Amino acid sequence: MSVSEVSFIYKIIPSSTPPSDPLPERLPVSKLDSDDRFIHLSTSLQVSRTLNKFFAGDSRVYLLRIPYGRVVENIKWEGLDGAIGTPGEEGKFPHLRNDDGQGLKLGRDEVDSVREVVRGAGEDTWDAALKAAEEEGWLVY
Repeated sequence: MSVSEVSFIYKIIPSSTPPSDPLPERLPVSKLDSDDRFIHLSTSLQVSRTLNKFFAGDSRVYLLRIPYGRVVENIKWEGLDGAIGTPGEEGKFPHLRNDDGQGLKLGRDEVDSVREVVRGAGEDTWDAALKAAEEEGWLVY
């Protein structure tokens, strides 16, 4: 897939730190993002795998949908090994690198909507929980 095909990228927020409504100009940055000095994001095709790997113990999360055009200038596509890639390349994730001297910024100017996703009791994966968001056209590439 090419950069022109990327419409949205997503930030996963654990239920332990729900985003405020309305969103502030700058959301708190997770320890992982702060330590890595970039904000970890996923495409719609990566959200399920990211949730299943890193949020397997959670039953509820929040997804922040970010129009790609709003952040494209500050995105680097990188693999888990740090190798640089291209948009849509298998194994490469969008990382927001926009430290403006005040820290990393993700907030109301970047995010167009927030969705709470709840995994049903007894479900082993996040796939069924994401199905409605996909069918409604909210979780899209």
